[in-house]
Amino acid sequence: MKILVIQQKMIGDVLTSTIICEAIKKECPEATVHYLINTHTYPVVEGNPFIDKVVYFKEEYRKNKLSFFSFLKYIKNEDYDIVIDVYCKLESKLISLYSKAPKRISYKKSSSKYFYNVLIPYLSEQQNEVGLAIQNRLELLRPILKDKPAYIRPKIYLSDDEISTAKTFLEQHSITPNQKIYMIGILGSDPTKTYPKKYMAALLDDVAKNKDVVMLFNYIPSQKNDVMEIYNLCSAATKLKIKPEVYAPSLRSFLGLLSLCDALIGNEGGAVNMAKALNIPTFAIFSPWIKTEAWGLFEDKNHVNVHLKDYMPELFEGKNKKTIKSEIDTFYESFNYNLIQNQLKEFINNY
Repeated sequence: MKILVIQQKMIGDVLTSTIICEAIKKECPEATVHYLINTHTYPVVEGNPFIDKVVYFKEEYRKNKLSFFSFLKYIKNEDYDIVIDVYCKLESKLISLYSKAPKRISYKKSSSKYFYNVLIPYLSEQQNEVGLAIQNRLELLRPILKDKPAYIRPKIYLSDDEISTAKTFLEQHSITPNQKIYMIGILGSDPTKTYPKKYMAALLDDVAKNKDVVMLFNYIPSQKNDVMEIYNLCSAATKLKIKPEVYAPSLRSFLGLLSLCDALIGNEGGAVNMAKALNIPTFAIFSPWIKTEAWGLFEDKNHVNVHLKDYMPELFEGKNKKTIKSEIDTFYESFNYNLIQNQLKEFINNY
């Protein structure tokens, strides 16, 4: 049995969908599982023992119709028995259809019937603590597995060399094992997912009050100016405990550093999902327009999620995601650090 799993999206989505590959290989070890992803997301699946081959969807396929058509022919020639499309967008729909796989599985949407022959209803209500992102992915396995698992935790696999290199890197920056190391998700992937700078600075000032704390920032080079703006809002005492220069040059090297941290604190996003996949405790600040039911994965004392709706539910009455997103500045202004301060202190006391 040869299976293609498709997830052309961001890092958090790609990491989460690896649970489909794991579930298949655990119940059907003889199956061959290929995983189709965007090229830049490979670092979170590198070394995954449940993926036999990674198939890359390259940017040129979006820009050049001839290249895309050649890719479709390549997929068809692979002779897949089953295609599981988690992405369910036009590109992946065409890939699924052109694969000619006897069984093509995806979510039940208005146009899905033209591309797939097995449609799975999308769950809209959370059934347990693992989160809808996990539950809905596992639902796609119902047509092919006799015993669909209740949940699987996404995992990231690092080599001993990668961890050793990360330890050496920290030592070179005078960060010792007896210090508490917190990775800070300082910014979200875009402004609508980013906790206000003045509140984030207040959070950092609070964290810095703890003894022997070192804070590392997670960001991409294009965000450096915004990062330094937050840094400059912090007190002088806080700045002494922040190491903005300790920057991982690649995603795999970042994962090595993250694996050595005591916790990750900050904006919800891909870094939070990666921390969970490395068994690192997380304190995630959700954007007002993102539902914790979907991405608040495995919430417990080790993984705390905070959302404005938990404190001011009246602000959300009669407003859908689109409206909230269009008024995001107003919602974020209400999400004062004082609201989450006690929860963060309790979390830090545990880690």
